Amino acid sequence: MPLALLALAVGAFGIGTTEFVMMGLLPDVADDLGISIPTAGHLVSAYALGVVVGAPLLAAATTRMSRRAVLITLMALFVAGNALLAVAPGEISLLAARFVSGLPHGAFFGVGAVVATGLVAPERKARSVSLMFLGLTVANIVGVPAATAVGQQLGWRATFLGVSVIGVAAIAALAALIPRDSAPAPATGLRGELAALRSLPVWLALGTTVAGFGALFAAYSYITPMLTDAAGFAETSVTLLLALFGVGATAGNLLGGRLADHSLRGTLFGGLASLVVVLALFPLLMRTPVTAAVSVALLGMAAFATGSPLQLMVMEKAAAAPSLASSANQAAFNLANAGGAWIGGLALAAGLGTTSPATAGAALAALGVAVAATAYAIDRRNGNATPASAPERLVAGHVPEPTEPAAHR
Repeated sequence: MPLALLALAVGAFGIGTTEFVMMGLLPDVADDLGISIPTAGHLVSAYALGVVVGAPLLAAATTRMSRRAVLITLMALFVAGNALLAVAPGEISLLAARFVSGLPHGAFFGVGAVVATGLVAPERKARSVSLMFLGLTVANIVGVPAATAVGQQLGWRATFLGVSVIGVAAIAALAALIPRDSAPAPATGLRGELAALRSLPVWLALGTTVAGFGALFAAYSYITPMLTDAAGFAETSVTLLLALFGVGATAGNLLGGRLADHSLRGTLFGGLASLVVVLALFPLLMRTPVTAAVSVALLGMAAFATGSPLQLMVMEKAAAAPSLASSANQAAFNLANAGGAWIGGLALAAGLGTTSPATAGAALAALGVAVAATAYAIDRRNGNATPASAPERLVAGHVPEPTEPAAHR
């Protein structure tokens, strides 16, 4: 695997850290600004809104730039947004800065996935995407706890200054390691990129992302009350248990990338089916501390095993103009975050029990299987389904054009 993937992983590490660290710093931000914790929670929503808005808009606005230049520009915007967070004087300016810091998130992962797959041989595309996403999952194990500790000791503003430094390091790595000729400006332009979003297979792939990761966030958004009220853990143990989720997510991400290079569709169906099973068993697994801890790791593993396959499915369904569709998939991840949390909250509000968000998540994961199966059925009807004996580089029923050398993509 080329060193350029390391540069993408460094950027992903910074983005993952700034996305999730705010959850742990909400009490500190609320105390500093003199606002309630629920009001400070709007900072989480502002970031997600920035991702949803920025992913398609920035991908569309930069279609004439080389992808190398796009990545560096997006990371510069990321640095600016986090630096503004560190100096924002009040609630309104903080919300604006948080929104700005979320803008480059989706486009960076979307364009980065296109660049990553162009740096490797066709049979290693999924692994290349999983190595970029490795920065995001490792951020949950190392970056978020470390950044939270820094914020608690030195003040929450110091955390975002530190994240800005990570962004600067990512810019240097991108400039140094991504070859200039590996990511030229796409020839299709904005019109070609927009045309990709008119495809039903692309929308079915995006729908699979929303349902599959909505299942994850339906449960994960309420994992703390499940661990404390149902499994009996002390609140002080939750941070360690969430690190187990990060370990599971990292393992699932790497495993999913490796398996998807052999059978993308099989990996996708297997990951979604595993997610259904894990979430359906949550009410039983949450009865003892040991099985509850195992279930948290399994949740991360099952969910993130589908990350690389879903990203590749969207990209190869929109093979003529993948940047916008790939970035739109990142917006779909964040819609899944918001929608899944909302559905899980409805289950709790209905009085269905502490573990009911996981049951709701199992239903969403089953919906994801159904959407993916519909896409497969349409491919078969159109004669595009991958034959059992064909090489599994035929992703999601799309037959790629003859591969060009990476340097000329």
